[in-house]
Amino acid sequence: MQLIKVDFSDICGKIKPMHAVNNGPAGSRVRGTGNFKEYEEAGIPYARLHDASFYSGYGGEFSVDVHRIFPDFNADENDPKSYIFQPTDGYLQGIKSVGTEIFYRLGASIEHGYKKGTYPPKDFLKWAKICENIIRHYNEGWADGFHFDIVYWEIWNEPDCRNADGTNPCWQGTDEEFFAFYETAAKYLKGKFPHLKIGGPAICFWGSGFAEAFLSYAKTHEVPLDFFSYHCYTDKLEKFRKTIENFNGLLRSYGYARTETVLNEWNYVRGWLDEEWKYSLRMEKGLKGSSFVAGAMCIGQETDLDMLMYYDARPCGMNGVFDTDTLQPLKTYYAIKAFSELYKLGDCVKSCVVGEDLYACSATDGEKRGAILFTYYSDDDNAQEKQVEMKIKNLSQRGKTKVEYYLLDETNDMKLMRAETFSGEEFSLYIDVKVHSTYLIKTFAE
Repeated sequence: MQLIKVDFSDICGKIKPMHAVNNGPAGSRVRGTGNFKEYEEAGIPYARLHDASFYSGYGGEFSVDVHRIFPDFNADENDPKSYIFQPTDGYLQGIKSVGTEIFYRLGASIEHGYKKGTYPPKDFLKWAKICENIIRHYNEGWADGFHFDIVYWEIWNEPDCRNADGTNPCWQGTDEEFFAFYETAAKYLKGKFPHLKIGGPAICFWGSGFAEAFLSYAKTHEVPLDFFSYHCYTDKLEKFRKTIENFNGLLRSYGYARTETVLNEWNYVRGWLDEEWKYSLRMEKGLKGSSFVAGAMCIGQETDLDMLMYYDARPCGMNGVFDTDTLQPLKTYYAIKAFSELYKLGDCVKSCVVGEDLYACSATDGEKRGAILFTYYSDDDNAQEKQVEMKIKNLSQRGKTKVEYYLLDETNDMKLMRAETFSGEEFSLYIDVKVHSTYLIKTFAE
């Protein structure tokens, strides 16, 4: 018997946006073939605009990336005619229409083949000025633009990335060139928009030494860093936790303890090559992937992390949220939607897990309602069923609590399985849990 203890009187901060994603809703509203309704119902708080140019429905080759919006670098950056805004305009309007905020990645989509947008700009300052006008278009109405109030502006993506053959699909310059480029862009944009959050650089992985070199340069050259972003792909949730702890420790060691941290690319990945990669793609789209996602969101909530952004909600191989062809919800959709239930309640309450491979997160509205999300994740597909006791206390002052059990497994998509009423300020639930199952327990004080 394993144990989860939840004390609804022990509030430990706010539920954070652990259920953000990369990219927005897709398909056509006119034809009724999109996922706008489902996307909105999931309550996704932020959509990061990375690799959007790979999907024609977002505007394709003309969207989001700086070199796509401003295709001729020799043109006048102050002339609105030098910019192609229309495709990205439509994409961003679609995101805003479902109540999701935009997290704008300035730079280029990953380039595994021919390289064009990932070369260092010929003029760092001019690149920054182009970004200034992109920001003004979407936040200040410049060039027949909008007032979207986009707060997060991220400079570049994975400058430290390496393929198996040693090539870099994201930055064709040296590390030193990137540091100087980032310094120029960050200082200029922060000077123009002190009220916005300018950050980056979306570091690919822990352990290469790039993060240390970047932070050392940033500290020495007094580079503004409103948020620090990085990525983590793994099949081990404890490695996921350790990566967060490692980056937090590194930031503290360089004096950036108060800098926001954003883990804005992550998913279940056993390996990037051959059969391990094929297995990873299959798992991402099924129940195992959804359990990994639920566990990661729980870990993100309990650690010192400010935002977590799943990769990817764009129609692609790594999208475990929506089916690539029909755009209908997959298993991970229901895990994200369940976390949204906690997010709407507002206050995080302490959850204590005694046992292995169980991950939990709990929330309350501070009055009568509470919710507990927990999952049984193991990378062992044949792991045995667990018996779980869940001790709940201090929700009802009058002694009665209604409890609803919602289950996500191979045959149920967060379906209401049963409801019970308990008396007293403390009681226990007993649940038999199969591996990769996820539960949402809703509680109502009567």
